Amino acid sequence: MISFVISMFLLVAGYVVYGRIVERVFGPDDRKTPAVSKADGVDYIVLPGWKVFMIQFLNIAGTGPIFGAIMGAKFGPSAYLWIVFGCIFAGAVHDYFSGMLSMRHEGASMPELVGVYLGKNAKTLLLVFSILVLLMVGSVFVFSPALILGKMMGGEKVTIMLCAAVIFIYYALATMLPVDKIIGKIYPLFAFALLFMAVALMAVLLVKWPSLPEVWDMGKVENLTGQALFPCLFITIACGAVSGFHATQSPLMARCLNSERKGRPVFYGAMITEGIVALIWATISSWFFYDGGAAEVGSSTAAQAPEVVMVVSKSWLGIAGGILALLGVVAAPITSGDTAFRSARLIVADFLRINQRSIHNRLLISVPLFCIAGLLLWFNVADEQGFNTIWNYFGWSNQTLSCFMLWTATVYLSHRKGLYFLMTLVPALFMTMICTTFICISAVGFSLSMPVGCGIGLATTVLLASLFFGGWIRRVKDGSRVAE
Repeated sequence: MISFVISMFLLVAGYVVYGRIVERVFGPDDRKTPAVSKADGVDYIVLPGWKVFMIQFLNIAGTGPIFGAIMGAKFGPSAYLWIVFGCIFAGAVHDYFSGMLSMRHEGASMPELVGVYLGKNAKTLLLVFSILVLLMVGSVFVFSPALILGKMMGGEKVTIMLCAAVIFIYYALATMLPVDKIIGKIYPLFAFALLFMAVALMAVLLVKWPSLPEVWDMGKVENLTGQALFPCLFITIACGAVSGFHATQSPLMARCLNSERKGRPVFYGAMITEGIVALIWATISSWFFYDGGAAEVGSSTAAQAPEVVMVVSKSWLGIAGGILALLGVVAAPITSGDTAFRSARLIVADFLRINQRSIHNRLLISVPLFCIAGLLLWFNVADEQGFNTIWNYFGWSNQTLSCFMLWTATVYLSHRKGLYFLMTLVPALFMTMICTTFICISAVGFSLSMPVGCGIGLATTVLLASLFFGGWIRRVKDGSRVAE
């Protein structure tokens, strides 16, 4: 528990100290934001700062900092280190620059930003890649809550499909309606409930004060996953440390802020908050897997993440905990799925230069996207391993998205005097190595040996570093459309 307390302090200190440094490097000012200059009553709408924070938190969180932290805790106390340092120096920086650069470029989506700083080829690649990732998120987050709700109502396949249809219809409405009509009204409530659950569970943790593996005992703690710590831990815990999915979500809220000075609490702060939630669940899971917690709540160490959430919440918080747990495993993924589709619509609209003020134009883009998502949903249902297959690919592709955003921010920072670009270059290099190695050695990739996978990962990382110093950085100095 000492590791937990220290880690919690470091996350808060990271926001206060390093978050301020990141903000000063970027330099927010009093210029008009896209929410004001491009107000359209649909996507560009000024919302109160506190509401934007709550929506951003729920957009990027969902079940990510819960399920990922639970699975990541099986690696041992090393999960603490990744959550803390990954969140402060990579994830929160990644989210801040993805939101603030979007504001500086009139609310541009992630592929548009990549095109400005990394070139047209990178933009085209990321356009296809990001759409596929968002559709995977949307389809997975239709099926998983539908499966849970369906089982609660009897478990019949027809019931599950009916639940999926209802969720799908909700997604369509949330994707096309103005952001303040559904998302702006219900998200703050769900975000508050998710935070309340985390705080309540943390209070129980502090009262119980279980005897948990500490960071300094890392070498003595069994790795329960059977996977290599490097690179698998850094893929397993994404939300709560660093997640490329966030770069697709931050532009949504960049279109709703009326001041750049609110960027640090909204973008950097929401990520630190997510890190705190992940830290709490990693600690609970450490108790569950390593200190007899599973037996105490009537479960087993083989339990999957949703079951851990349900049994711990009910055991520790009673009826209220059961309700909040249901929110965590059902409502939270739904609130990530709908914004995934909304983000996909806006990315395509930006690329095709289709104004989204009219419902006709929104339908023109949304209908094909939902048709593709429907095929993915069918695969989820028809194939017993469909969900696991899509989720495994999402885990790797999600972290690959973060590489694109970190490299984009690095090129942006390179036009400043000094070595400010190191702030994003170091995490960009690290995540490039992680993602390349993982796809080389994993079953969802090429299943190569660890030495070969690490060698390819290192070579890819060196190649991209060479492109940065040899080409991308020169584009900026030669007059690329850098946002001042």
